[in-house]
Amino acid sequence: MRNFELETYFSKWEFTARHHMTASDVQSMSLNDLLAMAGTSAAESLDDLWLGYTETWGAPDLRAAIAGTYEGMQPDNILCFAGAEEGVYAAMRVLLGPDDHAIVVVPNYQAAETIPLSICAVTGVPLDATRDWRLDLEDVRRAIRPNTKLISINFPNNPTGAVMPREDYDALIALCREQDLYLFNDEVYRLLELDETKRLPQTADVYEKGLSLSVMSKAYGLPGLRIGWIASQDKEVLLKLERYKHYLSICNSAPSERLAVIALGVRDKILERNRALLRRNIAELDRFFADYPKLFEWRHPDGGCIAYPRYIGQGDVESFCHDLIEENGVLLLPASIYRSELMEAPTDRFRIGFGREKIEEGVTAFRDFLDRNHNRLAV
Repeated sequence: MRNFELETYFSKWEFTARHHMTASDVQSMSLNDLLAMAGTSAAESLDDLWLGYTETWGAPDLRAAIAGTYEGMQPDNILCFAGAEEGVYAAMRVLLGPDDHAIVVVPNYQAAETIPLSICAVTGVPLDATRDWRLDLEDVRRAIRPNTKLISINFPNNPTGAVMPREDYDALIALCREQDLYLFNDEVYRLLELDETKRLPQTADVYEKGLSLSVMSKAYGLPGLRIGWIASQDKEVLLKLERYKHYLSICNSAPSERLAVIALGVRDKILERNRALLRRNIAELDRFFADYPKLFEWRHPDGGCIAYPRYIGQGDVESFCHDLIEENGVLLLPASIYRSELMEAPTDRFRIGFGREKIEEGVTAFRDFLDRNHNRLAV
């Protein structure tokens, strides 16, 4: 498999940039903050925590807490992983073989494309930037082959922030059912919809061959826990995934599982905090981009905590992002990080995040760079 472009790029800049303006998660919190939110009994539950091996499936109370976030899932419909990435890897390895074919939306999180490509034939179907990143279901239908096994989607989408219209989502599920295909949905940004009326039902709840991927990292802002999961009605697939996990992490960290249970117990408080932060920050970005119409095309994202504006100034977006980090310490992700081996992907965009606190400081540094270089950058 090719290098993971995003992580390679981050390894150079993520922890040295003065203004991390492309973070893909919501502002995290300290252990003390979480325990204060949860109350005294939560802190006491850590005192007798057994630090031995845990169950491969995940702790029973954790699986019960996760199942409670779905409409129709029970604990035995949940398999926990060491973050979402392990879930993606295991699912693709278990569901796909050399003679199979998969369909993947583009752009997407790189692992959703790279891992299937290391296994079988893969076809990309584009999200159309001219139609608010809408997926054309006729493109999906045309991509289906006799050996197609799986369709992989990601909504709210990374990096565009797009959410499928409900009628398209229902039609895609109907198509998968008609063709007897698995539907794998990376739902890690669900619950962060800026317009809650656009929130989609979780795939595992509404489709018998659906797999819903989620994690504590994004909507909950707790990536340090490294707790992810897959939910599905298909218990046979979950059993195969559990057996495959024996060759990966085997089991999760006991402290992480306990802390995830605590966090899910106060999920409404955490989500209220995080959504309020996103509302404030997206308003800041709306004002910022409105001031530079000759440099950027800005689309208000539907959900998540990242967006994918278009750079329309002089020069290419790669040089623009490089100069911005070098001169003003503002980190963005240029379009090359989301290049696809399946089809042409946009080359004039960058990912910007709005889930962190103190976004005003990053915006101020961004403005300073643009104002100093306006004559060079403006068309």
